[in-house]
Amino acid sequence: MLVRPLGFRFILSAVMLFFGCSAVKAQECPPNIDFETGTFDNWTCYIGSAGESNGVNQISLQPSGGPIPGRHTMFSANTGEVDEYGGFPVSCPNGSGHSIRLGNNSAGTQAEGISYTFTIPANRNVYSLIYYYAVVFQDPNHEIYQQPRLEIEITNVTDGSVIYCSSFTFIPYGSILPGFFESPNPNGDTPVWCKDWSAVSINLDGNAGKTIRLFFKTADCTFRRHFGYAYVDVNSECSSEFVGSMYCRDDTVVNVTAPYGYQSYTWYNSTFTQILGRQQTISFSPLPVSGTTYAVVISPYDGYGCPDTLFAKLVDSLTVISNAGKDVLSCNKDPVLIGANSKPGLSYNWSPSTGLSNPQLPNPLATPDVTTMYVLTTSHDGGGCIDKDTVVVTASIIDNTLQLKGKEMYCSDSGDSAVLGVQPVQTIQWYRDNRVIGGFNQSSYKVRQSGSYYAMLTNKDGCFTTTETRRIVIDDPKPGISYPVAYAVVNLPLDLKARKIGDTVLWNPGIWLDSRRTYNPIFKGTAEQLYTVDLKTQSGCVTVDTQLVKTIKNADIYVPNAFSPNDDLRNDQLRPILRGIKHINFFRVYNRWGQLVFETHDAAHGWDGRVNGILQDAQVLVWMVEGVGIDNQTYARKGTTVLVR
Repeated sequence: MLVRPLGFRFILSAVMLFFGCSAVKAQECPPNIDFETGTFDNWTCYIGSAGESNGVNQISLQPSGGPIPGRHTMFSANTGEVDEYGGFPVSCPNGSGHSIRLGNNSAGTQAEGISYTFTIPANRNVYSLIYYYAVVFQDPNHEIYQQPRLEIEITNVTDGSVIYCSSFTFIPYGSILPGFFESPNPNGDTPVWCKDWSAVSINLDGNAGKTIRLFFKTADCTFRRHFGYAYVDVNSECSSEFVGSMYCRDDTVVNVTAPYGYQSYTWYNSTFTQILGRQQTISFSPLPVSGTTYAVVISPYDGYGCPDTLFAKLVDSLTVISNAGKDVLSCNKDPVLIGANSKPGLSYNWSPSTGLSNPQLPNPLATPDVTTMYVLTTSHDGGGCIDKDTVVVTASIIDNTLQLKGKEMYCSDSGDSAVLGVQPVQTIQWYRDNRVIGGFNQSSYKVRQSGSYYAMLTNKDGCFTTTETRRIVIDDPKPGISYPVAYAVVNLPLDLKARKIGDTVLWNPGIWLDSRRTYNPIFKGTAEQLYTVDLKTQSGCVTVDTQLVKTIKNADIYVPNAFSPNDDLRNDQLRPILRGIKHINFFRVYNRWGQLVFETHDAAHGWDGRVNGILQDAQVLVWMVEGVGIDNQTYARKGTTVLVR
C-alpha cells in the first residue's frame, strides 16, 4: 500500500519555466538573493580566521565591506569552468546565471562568510527557498575540531531559532561523508573530498512577516596547512504557492522537472496511488488535461536536510517569448554575444548559422564577415509555442594594413625616404616607439627619424584597431679615417684590420691581399700600397677609410729618442713603432735610478710620462722592448729616450 508522504508543498514548475518565459510568474525573491545581478549587492561578505580553544572549533568573522578577491568569487553560467578537484561546474547547473565560491585552495587558517537577511511579506504564510551548495575539503585527519569545514546556518531571526532541517556543518574526518567522493586530483598526499552541487529546501511556511537570515561559512584547518571552500547559489523563485507547471497547447510532450540536486525523486499521481517515475524529470505524452496535479517526493543526501513533497499543477497556458537581444556591433570580427541566458525547457535555433559559435545556443557568439540579421526561433521542448525574434549584428571591419612606400632602411644622404600609409578612416593617430606623434593624423606619414611606427585607426562606427608595427632605420654616414701606417716585411704575411662599423667591407685595389671582402685581410707583397676601405651599412651609408702599407726588408722595432707629455696632442706618449712585428712581449721604461716606471704588452698602449698620476720631471730614460716578427723571429731592442718638459 502506498502511503501519502508528509510535509508536502506546492513549489516548482515544469522545468521552472515560470521565472522568465511566460506571462505568469512565481512570487519574486528578495532582491539579488540569487546573485542574478552578477554582484554581491544585498549580501554581507565576511573574512576572518579559523582557530580552536579547549577542543572547540572557532570561526571568527568580521564584515569585509564587500567581496574580497580570491575569497568571494563570482562565476557566470557561461564560463564553462570546472572545479580542479571535483570536476563539477563552478556555476550551479540549476538554470541560474551566476553562482559564487566562498574561500579558495590556499590554506592559512582563512575563514570566509556571506549572509543575506530578509523579511517574508506579511501576507505570505506559504513561503520557501531552495539553495544549492558544492564542497571541496582537504582531509588532513586532524582532530575533528581542527579540520576544515563548511557551516550553513538558516536562522529565524525574529524568533531566535535555527531552522535545523536546512542548516548543516560539513567536517571531513577520516571517512567519506554521505554524498561526497574523493578527488582523483588531490595535487598532493592529502586526500581531498568533494561534494557535487546539491539542493536543500527551506520550508518557511507559517513565518509571514518574520525575518530570516542565510549564513554560509567556510574555514581552513586550524594548523594553517589545509584548505576548505564551497560553492553557493540560491534558486530564482521563492514561493511554495505553486502557480503552475505550464506547457503549450500545441506541445506533443510535457517534461516536468523537479529541483536539481537531491539524492532521489519519486513521482506520484495526485492521490498517491501510483508511482509514475523515479527520475528528476518525468515526461507525459499524450498531454495531460490542463489542471492535472502530480506529486514528487524529494529526498536529500543522508543527514543533509529533511524529505519534502512538492506538487506540480500542469496548466496549458505557457507563453514563450523569443529573445534575440539588442542589436550589437562587431568590430574587426571580434566575437559579440547575442540572445539571452538559457531558460530550462526551451529549444533554440538561429538562422543563418554563418558566423555563430553554436546556432543551437540561446546566446551564441557572433563573428559575421558582413552585417547580418539573425533570426532566433524559440520553442518549448515539447515542440509548441514557437516564437521568433531578430537581431542585427553590424560587422564593422577596419583595414589595418600598414603600407610602405620607399625603404624601411636607408642612409640620410642617399635621397631615399620611407612613407607609411593606411586606408582613410574617421580618425588616425600615428605613434613612434609607443608615443603619440603630435599633429600627424593624415593617412600617410613621412618618416624622418629611426623608430618603430604604427597607427591607431578609428572608424565612424566607433570601432578601433592598430596596424602592424614597422621598424624604420635612418642612418647617418660616419666620416672616414686613415689607419696608422702598417709595415710589412717583403713577401711575408701581415694581418690588416678595418673598422667594423658597417655590414660589408671592400678593399681597393685587391693587389697583395688574400681577400677584398673581409675586415681582416692578409697582405703579402713586395711594394708599398695605399688601400681604400669601403665600409657599407645595411641602410646604404658608405664610409671610406684608408690604409697605407709600406714594405721593409727586415722586421724591426723603433722607439723615439724623445717625447713631450704636455697634452698638446703631439708626441704626448712614448710607445714602440713596429716594423713587421706581429706583437710585442713587453715594453719597459726605467728612470735614471733603474726603477721600472712603465710596462705594457700592447704596443698601442704608450706611456704618458706619469707615475701614479704624477707627471715626472725631465730626464733621460732607459727602455727595453721585445717582440715577435711576422717571420716568427724574436726581436729585442733597448735604448734611451728623453722626457722633455
